Order: sequence, then structure tokens, then C-alpha cells
Amino acid sequence: MDLLNTLVDKGLRRELPTREEALAVLATSDDDLLEVVAAAGKVRRQWFGRRVKLNYLVNLKSGLCPEDCSYCSQRLGSKAEILKYTWLKPDEASKAAAAGVAGGAKRVCLVASGRGPTDRDVDRVSQTIEAIKEQNEGVEVCACLGLLSAGQADRLRSAGADAYNHNLNTSEETYGDITTTHTYADRVETVQQAQAAGLSACSGLIAGMGESDADLVDVVFSLRELDPDSVPVNFLIPFEGTPLAKEWNLTPQRCLRILAMVRFVCPDVEVRLAGGREVHLRSMQPLALHLVNSIFLGDYLTSEGQAGQADLDMIADAGFDVEGAGTTTLPRHRTDAAAEAETGGDCGSHAGGCAPCGDVADEPGVAEAGVPGARTDLVAVRRRGAGTDLAPNA
Repeated sequence: MDLLNTLVDKGLRRELPTREEALAVLATSDDDLLEVVAAAGKVRRQWFGRRVKLNYLVNLKSGLCPEDCSYCSQRLGSKAEILKYTWLKPDEASKAAAAGVAGGAKRVCLVASGRGPTDRDVDRVSQTIEAIKEQNEGVEVCACLGLLSAGQADRLRSAGADAYNHNLNTSEETYGDITTTHTYADRVETVQQAQAAGLSACSGLIAGMGESDADLVDVVFSLRELDPDSVPVNFLIPFEGTPLAKEWNLTPQRCLRILAMVRFVCPDVEVRLAGGREVHLRSMQPLALHLVNSIFLGDYLTSEGQAGQADLDMIADAGFDVEGAGTTTLPRHRTDAAAEAETGGDCGSHAGGCAPCGDVADEPGVAEAGVPGARTDLVAVRRRGAGTDLAPNA
């Protein structure tokens, strides 16, 4: 179809689609779904080949967050039966990270619940980063600690952090509907602080919270303007005891259309399939690998993912390769632009980021009986790995 040919041409040139074109992708029919996936797949392969980057979450501190994010089981007042524990010691976190690296993960994402870190927390995380780097040569470390204060991004980078994650989650217009204890502008500012410190920015969204197509396009266009290196796309899992417990709005087909739209708008960015893929994509997860070039391996923050070996088998069976530690993820024009920016040059990578990677509503719950599409049988609260005495899933 003409729309897809136009979008492929623009994606190969790193040219921004129009809002109307992005909306049209979301409005395509299920009959056209394979054509949409094939078209976005051409853009994905142009910039990332058939490589899939594996990322591994380590939940440094779980639960008891003072923020009221509607989608999150760790929110203020949550009654979800999740693991709750205070900070892991650096050696405990490093041991958890090593399991992910052994399973093939190239990046370790260190996440802590809360509004944002104190200076003492930054010291604690810095020690953890140093321990992980010392014991796992070549691994990337992304810190995901919430809203940053002045100077904290610089300190994390000095400790060896490679990236910082803070998601925009939804459009600016509707942000106040899901969170009241901080603002959309707070999130943007934190991503910009990370970028100013020379950290690779990771910022994404959550789909399935009752937002409109226009909201999805708005947040993805905002991300394109913010220009993170990584864009995690999360799919809400309604969690019992949260305000969004009845929001079961996604089908596998809609998830694929959302991922395709993100790829067309952000053609040369690491698009990561994050929380909720097992619940909402289900048996169609392999098709998503034609759209994204990055996934989380194993479990999430407070929910269990599919077995780590099943992730590896899925990648191999779909004809993709796990990205090795010696491979640069991003296309050369983006890495060159980042290096130039560090030395005071102009960053021109595009022609035209309490929200860590895993605060992504990646938690399971019990949906109200009779809600179409509710598949709570596919998920389970995490009871292994970090914060427990049981071996992690990696």
C-alpha cells in the first residue's frame, strides 16, 4: 500500500513521518497486519540487521514508593502482593547481574523504586555499578532511579554508568490522569540531565492505559524530539489493587501496530520490547522481533517473564541473532554524533528515556471476570531472583 511504501522510504532516510501517517499505521486493519510488520521490518533491518540486544533487570529496592503512578504495583497505597525489600548490597546486586550476563544480556538495568535517589543512594548505586563492572567485563549498566537532582547524573557516569532510563510513559496532555505526585515536565528534565552528563538516554512509553491513538502518537513524537538512544515500549498489565486494574485494552494485533508505528517514527533508535509482551503478544511475540531490536531477558521488577531459555529459543527460531558484547548497538551515525557532542560538537543524529525501565506496569493481576482479553493466567508475581534466596530466571 502507498502508505507503507512512503513510510519505508522515510525510515531508510531517517525522515520523520507526519502525524497523519503515524495515526494511519495504528488504524490499519488486521487484514493488513503482516504487510505493516514486513514494511517496518525493512526499516529495522536497515539499521540493526537481524541482531537482538538482551537486557537484564535487577530490582535494587522493591515496593513502598511514595509516588502515585496509576499503573504501578509499587505505587503509594498499593495492596499488591509483591516482593518488598530495601536496598540490595553491591555484592548481592552484582551476583544477580552476573546471572543475566551469563544468560546473554549485554546491558544490566539497575532499578530502584522511589521518587528519586538521595545523594547517599547515588553513592550506594555507584558502588554497585563499580562492582558489576569489575566482575563483568564489557557489560553496559543503565541506572533507573527516578527523578534526578543536580549533579547526580554526573556522579553516576563517573561511577561507570553507561545509560539512564526515565520513561515519559504517555502524552503530556493526559499525563496528569495517571500521576499527580510529579509532572511530565519533571520526567523530561531528568532525561535531559542524563543526556547533559553524557549518559545514553533511555526513555519510552506504556501502551494500554486507556489512551487514544493521538496520545500514543503524541508521546512517540515527543520521544523522537527528545532523542533518546533507547525507547522501551511497555504494555500495561492491569494489576489488582491499582487504579488501572480493569484496563484490558490490548490485542496482539494492536501491540504489533504500536511497535510498527514506533519503529517508523524512531527508525534508527534501539526500540525495546519491554514489560507485558508475554501477556499481550503471547504466541505472536516472534513477529515483534521484526519490529524491535531489543528485549528484556527473563523476569521483570515484580512479575515473572517467560523462561530465559525460552527467550533465547524464540530469537533463534525466528532467525535472529543475540547481539554480542563486542558489537555496537546503534548505527554509526548515532554513535559518531554522540562522540561529537561530548567534545562540544553539534548532535545531529536525526534529520528532521520514579519511571525506570521496569516501572512499566509489568506486573500481573487478577482482571475482573468477563473482561475480554484478560489473560492473568499467563503471569505470576516474581518470587525468585533479587531480594530472595531463589535462583533468578536468566
